[in-house]
Amino acid sequence: MRSPEGASVGAGSGNATPRLRVRLAQASERGQHARNQDFHGACVPNEEVVPTKGVVLAIADGVGSSEVAHLASEIAVRSMLEDFFSTPASWSIRKSAQRVIEATNGWLYAQSRQAGHTGARRDQACACTLSVLVLHSCTAHVFHVGDARIYRLRQGELEQITQDHRVFIDGQKGVSRVLGVAQHVEVDHESQPIEIGDVFSLMTDGVHEHVDAAALRHAMAQAASPDADLAAVAAGLVASARSHGSTDDATIQILHVLELPERHLSDLRQYAGPLPCPPLLSPGQSLDGLTVVEQLHASSRSHVYLVERESAEGQPTGSGRWVMKIPSLDGRNDPSYLERMQLEEWMARQIHSAHVVRSAPATPHRSYLYVLSEYVPGVTLTAWMRAHPNPGLDAVRGVIEQIARGLQAMHRREILHRDLRPDNVLVDDQGAACIIDLGSAQAAGLRTAAEADEPMGGVGTLAFTAPEQFLGVRASMQSDQYALACMAYQMLSGRLPYGTRVARARSFAEQARLGYEPVATPERDLPVWLDDTLARSLHPDPAQRFETLSEFVQGLRQPTALRPAHRSLSERHPLRFWQGLCAALALALCCSLWALVQVG
Repeated sequence: MRSPEGASVGAGSGNATPRLRVRLAQASERGQHARNQDFHGACVPNEEVVPTKGVVLAIADGVGSSEVAHLASEIAVRSMLEDFFSTPASWSIRKSAQRVIEATNGWLYAQSRQAGHTGARRDQACACTLSVLVLHSCTAHVFHVGDARIYRLRQGELEQITQDHRVFIDGQKGVSRVLGVAQHVEVDHESQPIEIGDVFSLMTDGVHEHVDAAALRHAMAQAASPDADLAAVAAGLVASARSHGSTDDATIQILHVLELPERHLSDLRQYAGPLPCPPLLSPGQSLDGLTVVEQLHASSRSHVYLVERESAEGQPTGSGRWVMKIPSLDGRNDPSYLERMQLEEWMARQIHSAHVVRSAPATPHRSYLYVLSEYVPGVTLTAWMRAHPNPGLDAVRGVIEQIARGLQAMHRREILHRDLRPDNVLVDDQGAACIIDLGSAQAAGLRTAAEADEPMGGVGTLAFTAPEQFLGVRASMQSDQYALACMAYQMLSGRLPYGTRVARARSFAEQARLGYEPVATPERDLPVWLDDTLARSLHPDPAQRFETLSEFVQGLRQPTALRPAHRSLSERHPLRFWQGLCAALALALCCSLWALVQVG
């Protein structure tokens, strides 16, 4: 995907139909830092993807004296080059890029927050600048955060396209806007038409602060020559910056536009608006080369089909099976619902786990809006529990631990599932478990219009929703942990931990009165300490739950370190405790009345 230095890339000049064709070069040199905190990259996909997503250049500069600034730069650029091309083909360039940048910022900020490097310690944060150039069709899109710069030379005129996000305090410069120091970041965006012969240059401050406009104009004019060695021009600008006193990391990218595609209405139509929703399908019908085998599910939320790819002759191949989810009839007029559906497939591509459903490879052309994911044979955990009404503890642990590994893979990408329940887990004949349906999932820093208006912090299915979400507290990793513990509790006991009471408890005081009923009973031979683990993960207060899923999983295998030496009867069997107490009080009252009668 990444082009070689000084290469000419794009459609060949021998093609009858003109396409976007460019040549580019990149150069970077470490300054006085122990390691180069700049990172850069360029990506020119194959000719099928270029018309939908274009050519991408990205450059980042690590901020501050942080030991992880170089990692922030690398993550920001790699995410842009890799995740941008995984976004739905129906998304505009602006929407695709901004979603990727927002998600990257959310992940970097989470790392900074976990390390305590926010606020006054932001100079140690996992933070960087980011400047991106996307050439799509005949338009250049610029996305910018920080103080790197993007220039364009056209017919001898040099123009700085970006604006520096800088502040000066006591004569010292600082960067006012970067990725990784706040939960949300404002991204500058500008689009402008491209002309054949345009030269673009992206550079960090280690270059642009020490090369004046005249020298830069001269170098970029050289790059516009068809015979120019772009790699030598890029290296020459870095050397010029060094000779003029630059001690910072110095990175530059140069791109020369050689050929542009023609504008056709058919090319522009797919960007005029969102893709249409497909009709309801029946077995044997085809859509975008996919034949419906059977309908798997239908509800007010979606319609789900098993499909397989057609052969070149238009016949089902019998292999390459996938699951296609299309919008429900109820949601087709809800833009936020449709937006969430498009996000589902993109988020699945960010997660790499055998225990989370994979999305199908990205396809550049689709006629309708749908989600395509791998076909996972098996039954839902709900059906599995019906077939195994009294599973052994080892079997429960095996399933729950696999689901936990899937959740951990999601959480590493700062993605919350938010609707974990038995119907969203598949178990095959060998006991392998896989999380499906990311329709309610949320990535850090990425909020859709629907999430902005959610009255209860993104409530999923009520029975498995964490108590705090009913009070308007937004979902967290501890909310997913609660749902997982609910499933473990149900598998072991056949019931839900708080029944329907949790949905009716709409204050902290009411939630505090929710009583935990143990799963370890005389009828169910389970270790008593297992309830310590479950009770903690099911605590109404998320702050009282385990900090990590790994602690919860370990607590299912052995007693936790925080387990008290002895639990009172009221903790182990609250119902029996109160029944016994009432009986004792009734007996005491009878004795008192009898004594009064004897005295009288």
